[in-house]
Amino acid sequence: MSVHFSSRVDGSRPNAISLAEARCRRDGVALTKLNDSNPTRHGLAPALVPGVYEANPRGPLAARRALAEFLAAGGADKGAGENAGGIPAEAHDECSGVDPDRLYLLSSTSEAYSWLMKLLCDPGDAVLAPKPGYPLIESIARLENVETIEYSLMFDGSWFFDLPRIEEILDSDEGSRIRAMVLINPNNPTGSYVKPEERRRLVAMCREHEVAIIADEVFFGYDLEPFAGNARLAGESGVLTFALDGFSKMLAAPHAKVGWIEVSGPEADVAEAQARLDVIADDFLPMSDIIAERIPDLLAAAPGQTARVRERTRGNLARLHDLLATDPLGVTSVLRAEGGWNVLLRFPSSIDESELVLSLIRDHRATAQPGFFFDMTSNGYLAVSLLPEPDVFEAGIRAVLAAIGEMLGE
Repeated sequence: MSVHFSSRVDGSRPNAISLAEARCRRDGVALTKLNDSNPTRHGLAPALVPGVYEANPRGPLAARRALAEFLAAGGADKGAGENAGGIPAEAHDECSGVDPDRLYLLSSTSEAYSWLMKLLCDPGDAVLAPKPGYPLIESIARLENVETIEYSLMFDGSWFFDLPRIEEILDSDEGSRIRAMVLINPNNPTGSYVKPEERRRLVAMCREHEVAIIADEVFFGYDLEPFAGNARLAGESGVLTFALDGFSKMLAAPHAKVGWIEVSGPEADVAEAQARLDVIADDFLPMSDIIAERIPDLLAAAPGQTARVRERTRGNLARLHDLLATDPLGVTSVLRAEGGWNVLLRFPSSIDESELVLSLIRDHRATAQPGFFFDMTSNGYLAVSLLPEPDVFEAGIRAVLAAIGEMLGE
């Protein structure tokens, strides 16, 4: 069995001229390129942008090598807890390293979603996306003329996949249109990681139904209260997998627009996927050398920066537990947050989420995101960030608790 690829991407093999040129490159034969329109090879580049333009669709090789070494060494996860580790040995054929040729550099993980939908989906095809979940996936899919079909994360003291329902969807008539399953590891806003047994079954299901996995792991290194055995899907060998990450979350720098895709899985699927992904990457042109040259320095800063943010999120979560434990009403709780930057507060469902947020704005000069922003299946949730300065965070939580008390008439 093999994964379906979109007919929008030209999957034809190189023509005779391209093959002959490739043989010359392989054999070390230099050709005079009468059609070479790269000005940097002819002494015409500006002094402000020196160097020769490489035009590698996957991104400059030096930057990808630096990234591969960084990822192989554990990346920015080295300061995370034991329960948020790297790739398990059974999921990766070559744990000793990351192949730079399996990496694609691009401007953001949002762009990565767009490329992968172009790669895998024809207009009218579908991807599986989590509910609750961040609405960005549905928005990007709509721009690509791709449908999102929701699968549910359920809560019973902790979050888990509704695996029987996912299998039912894949086995259904509409399942024949599904080309990829999006796994957010850990999910936003639930903070839940993909557990080892869930991973095993999801990989098996996707392999059986010829569905690729798109694993968004931008929050992976920010473990809070995880369970044992969590691991990145990057490097998964059991099914065609595209793992996404980038500097926006790793460095806590949304303006550092560098993202990447790591491709893994069965060799035949990987080869076909990369041949087609190269076409997309080439059409959209490689990442700017000006940015790529800074990648090694940014990678060097990543572990320290991730640790700094992790300290803040863990500290605010601990303070949140204290505030909720001492709240006289005792009607507000926080759902177990395994990882990420955000947590979900649960309050009595008799209080309308919109009215609560409006009261925060009106009476407390504060705001938060109601649960329905993330397609929570019932009323009574607020999503709050763990990133603010501790005093600002505490003041915000106290405002929420006060607003809840006011709306209950206490």
